[in-house]
Amino acid sequence: MVTGDPSSPQEGHDEPSGIPGGGHGPPAGVARKRATRAFRWSAAALGVGAAAAALTTAALEVRPGRDPGHRHVSPTTRVPASTAVDDTSFAPGACAAFTPTSGDRHRTVFLDAGHGGPDPGGQGRTTSGRRIEEKTETLATVLDTTQLLRADGYRVVVSRTRDSAVARLSGGDLSGSVMSPSGDHKDLLARARCANLAGAAALVSVHFNLDGHVSTGGAITLFDADRSFSARSRTLAGLLQHAIVAALATHGWDVSDRGATSNSTGGSTLTVQAAAYGHLLVLGPGKAGYNDQPSVMPGALVEPLFISNPTEGSIADSPAGQHAIATGIADALNTFLSAP
Repeated sequence: MVTGDPSSPQEGHDEPSGIPGGGHGPPAGVARKRATRAFRWSAAALGVGAAAAALTTAALEVRPGRDPGHRHVSPTTRVPASTAVDDTSFAPGACAAFTPTSGDRHRTVFLDAGHGGPDPGGQGRTTSGRRIEEKTETLATVLDTTQLLRADGYRVVVSRTRDSAVARLSGGDLSGSVMSPSGDHKDLLARARCANLAGAAALVSVHFNLDGHVSTGGAITLFDADRSFSARSRTLAGLLQHAIVAALATHGWDVSDRGATSNSTGGSTLTVQAAAYGHLLVLGPGKAGYNDQPSVMPGALVEPLFISNPTEGSIADSPAGQHAIATGIADALNTFLSAP
């Protein structure tokens, strides 16, 4: 869930609006086969703050009887720890870079795990009634995607590797135990700044959606139309939307395709300044005094499922569901970054 997301009107400070119908993303060669991972780890499995210390390898194996195009992530081999892009401006474990594990395309992808630390994001439930938080599901999905992309030869920079904020927060950035509006603004700016420092060729921010009706579901991908590279962002968003829906479908999950759509007219409403800005900070254009260092690469924000829907919340909370989404993101980025 993103603050001010037009498709999640009932949660927190979101701004009510209709869900765009949108069009389907183009089926541009994103159906490359991948094996289901035999092992995954998430923030919940490792415990708060442990993710960066034990990222498992995304090395490839060919198993007997398996098509070589199928990939298996081995849980047994450790990889070097991540490298901080700038350890003075970001929280510990935030804005971390991981080198490729197979080949080297000499390109960097930036992945943003939405929310984190004092910002839990949206809260939902599984079909068993277990409470889940968006920040946990986004982190697990991003870390899974990181492994796949590294194995494809990309350097990957992630906004966070643990249950934390991205920015270094001070007292005024918190309101009790949760993030204040000023802290939220600071943290979102830190994500865009990290993407820029990384020199990323593409940006993908991962969130999950919410609605006041538990029956509402579906996947949607957002991009910003008011950027000089908006055509490229639109292409990326379409690829992501198509690939994620297709990857979920391969596991038997028929998730409604809500399309790829511009979010240029809806952003945070936490403050008067945020409402006047009217964009998602991680994707939006510069505005003096409010967003002085906007992201400078094509980008999109994905919301593959509604965690307010128990069926979709269960998918988001499952290793298979997270892997399906990660596969879709990785396949879309491979297609996007391979284009002339």
